[in-house]
Amino acid sequence: MRTAIISHPFCRKHKMIADHPECPERLDAITDRLLASGLDIAVQQKQAPKALREHYLLAHDEALVSLVENTLPEQGLVSLDGDTWLCPESFLAIERAVGAGLLAVDEILADNLDTAFCSVRPPGHHASPTTSAGFCVFNNLAIAVKYAQSKGVKRIAIVDFDVHHGNGTQDIFIDDDNVLFCSLFQHPFYPNTAVENNDTLVNSPLPIASDGNDLKEVYLQQWLPKLSEFKPDLLFISAGFDAHLEDDMASLKFVEADYAWLTQQLCNMVKSTGCKGIISFLEGGYNLSALGRSAIEHIRVFAETK
Repeated sequence: MRTAIISHPFCRKHKMIADHPECPERLDAITDRLLASGLDIAVQQKQAPKALREHYLLAHDEALVSLVENTLPEQGLVSLDGDTWLCPESFLAIERAVGAGLLAVDEILADNLDTAFCSVRPPGHHASPTTSAGFCVFNNLAIAVKYAQSKGVKRIAIVDFDVHHGNGTQDIFIDDDNVLFCSLFQHPFYPNTAVENNDTLVNSPLPIASDGNDLKEVYLQQWLPKLSEFKPDLLFISAGFDAHLEDDMASLKFVEADYAWLTQQLCNMVKSTGCKGIISFLEGGYNLSALGRSAIEHIRVFAETK
């Protein structure tokens, strides 16, 4: 599949408190592993454009956008929610994290790409219409979904395999019958949202120590039937790699091969349903070695799928 990695150097400018797990080195870990793997010659690399204020408002209330704009410090750090901080240059990163998804949508709709991986930060899937939370300022993926809808895309599926529930994304699309949201996550665990399901909402909580076999069961028994019936025109992925065995932020036991398996299944589903393409966003993943290895296997499947 024609694949691009979309990022921007400014995504490294967002900094939080010392030793915070959501750090600029996360992007370096992916870039370093990409070069070491030799996969860099098989994928396009594109720079994310700067998003505009009107784009944030596609998924967020005016009050939240204004709060973030007005909270940016002139020096030092300021807290948004106790887990999420802003530094003077944070908005430079936010603009590009959102912009990556906009470019991905444009490139796929123009038939220039089949898949895109947005290697960006800050992440987004805990950000709701009214709140920044859980390391997330704006919901990069949700904004891109809304943008795709504004371009005429009718049916959109979102798959979230981060170890934490994508509560912000759920809140944004829970009443939209044209968006199917499938999310697996360790439970009980942050953000401790109530587990609910409806015709277009498939939540798949997993107990501590769940592994790749449990992941396969979730996909084959819960997600694949829904995705096949829904027949999305575009697929978005919240690609969090913090369910990895080596990531001590949580207690699931996935490994690189599990992420590769799930990515391949999603590619197969897309090909069988006539979906236009896949847009994947980096969410969690805090053990730098495991993050780099897992993200590259995810991207490798995109690039090597015929």
